[in-house]
Amino acid sequence: MLAALVQKTFDATLPGNDVDVPQLYSEFTVQGNLVLGLVLIVSGVRRRARLPRWWDHLFGALVLYLVMTGIIYVVLVAPPGEPWWSWDLYWPQMVHHRLAPLVTALDWLLVTRTVRGTWWRPLAWLGYPVAFLAFSWIRGGLDGWYVYDFLDPTLDGGWARVFVSTAQVLVAFLVVSVLVHAAGNARAALAAGKGRRGRNP
Repeated sequence: MLAALVQKTFDATLPGNDVDVPQLYSEFTVQGNLVLGLVLIVSGVRRRARLPRWWDHLFGALVLYLVMTGIIYVVLVAPPGEPWWSWDLYWPQMVHHRLAPLVTALDWLLVTRTVRGTWWRPLAWLGYPVAFLAFSWIRGGLDGWYVYDFLDPTLDGGWARVFVSTAQVLVAFLVVSVLVHAAGNARAALAAGKGRRGRNP
């Protein structure tokens, strides 16, 4: 993921590229993959017992963001005619939009979780996407560049189209957030059950 980000950053410096470096790092995909890559490195080099209790909550948020990155790319961002199942992409795009969401989801489902989340955890995870929306619209209003077409009110349909698509995206975020939260709690409950059985004589 980080190597793909290095490649994208280099490409953004080339003449004729669609985005420059500041625009690149304004993308939800790039921000999510950057943080996830760093979190995975820290998770790999530190013993689990030395990680803070909120680590599972942070990783759960990243699972939500990366899974939604994959979904939004397929539904709203991918070029017309690109099959949703295709892995034949520019390799950084393949890593960030296909591989990272898949690996992150599998990690959340298969790797032991030890901390249960409260009922409001899915709502807390939505804080960053909502802030990202506000940032994208404010930035677009200032310099005329919108990070994704479905957030751009200057295109056909104006703000009405933007609000409809944004509402649909937020509903999808909420649904997936609840599912990720429930899966994390199920993994934590499974680990707790194994721990109790292991202590029995």
